[in-house]
Amino acid sequence: MNFGEPLPDERWILLVRHAFERGIRTFITADVYGAGAADELLAKSLSGIPRDEYCLVGAVGHDFYKGQRQGSRGYPRFTDPSLRAPAEFADYLRMAAEKSLLHCRADKFDLLLLHNPDSIGYGSDRVWSGMSKLIDAKLTDRIGIAPGPANGFTLDLILCLERFGPLLDWGMIILNPLEPWPGQLVLPAAAQHEVNLITRVVDYGGLFHDDVKAGHKFGAQDHRAFRPAGWVEAGNKKLDQMRAIAEKHKLTLLQLACIWNLSQAPVQSVVPTLIQEGGSDGRSIESKADELALLPKVKLDEEEMEVIARIGDNRGCMSLKGANRSHTATPEADRWGLSPDLEAIGKKWGIDPDRDLVLTHSF
Repeated sequence: MNFGEPLPDERWILLVRHAFERGIRTFITADVYGAGAADELLAKSLSGIPRDEYCLVGAVGHDFYKGQRQGSRGYPRFTDPSLRAPAEFADYLRMAAEKSLLHCRADKFDLLLLHNPDSIGYGSDRVWSGMSKLIDAKLTDRIGIAPGPANGFTLDLILCLERFGPLLDWGMIILNPLEPWPGQLVLPAAAQHEVNLITRVVDYGGLFHDDVKAGHKFGAQDHRAFRPAGWVEAGNKKLDQMRAIAEKHKLTLLQLACIWNLSQAPVQSVVPTLIQEGGSDGRSIESKADELALLPKVKLDEEEMEVIARIGDNRGCMSLKGANRSHTATPEADRWGLSPDLEAIGKKWGIDPDRDLVLTHSF
């Protein structure tokens, strides 16, 4: 993923087994990572562990079978009209799920997510009937949606929940105390439609691991190097304002971020990115897995939740992906214009795209 120091396969395998031994029981993969290589590596890591002792979450949606990689934009979504017609969506989803399971050496997923959909993926009956058929085929017990890879897709996800909520079990959003916007805008709709949420990037680019400080050197291909200059310094200043709350509850900063997320309905799972930072000050990635595994059952009070939200308020700090009024050209894989349906969804949920989903300042 080009975050931090690369890990040799042997250490990665030992890390997964270390996490399992410490009590972590959910493992998430995606077929596009390494074009199946991540699935295969996870299978090696979990080899010998009874299948009913862990939860396997997969993700499909990028067509690396027929599609051509488009540089840094990655592979096209399977719904790209140049690849197939809507009548073929269900066949692709079944094929992709079966191949991913083959790489994972598993008979079924506990949950299968639609990975980084384009505008068609959010609203197509054909897509979601195809996803639902995977349950009927016993390839997965549950289905859900994982927007991305960048932040945004707010109205798109809410529209998906409105249309297909009865089919969806889980969704995934970006959320953490330094990045509550725009993810929090989705929470009421997910709660109403009884869709549980997984929150990723809980670590805010590694800052909540507390080993990314001012002057940190990122690798040339590390995705975090492309964030606006000064984001590490600004983030650490905010973290320092949260330390007293963490210390009061005997929590690490990462644990505080996880607890803050889990205190909000309908968030039921947290997925921080575990990163082995370079340099002598970088904590071992194994210690970060321990920290996650030892997450205690702590409840923050209303005042603490509000203090953290006030410190981390990031409204308007970035240009969001997904539906955007400024996009008037041909829809892209991760950016498109505002449709009347999306405008109506925004009005229903009190979200004004010209006020609530626009860039106003940096971090």
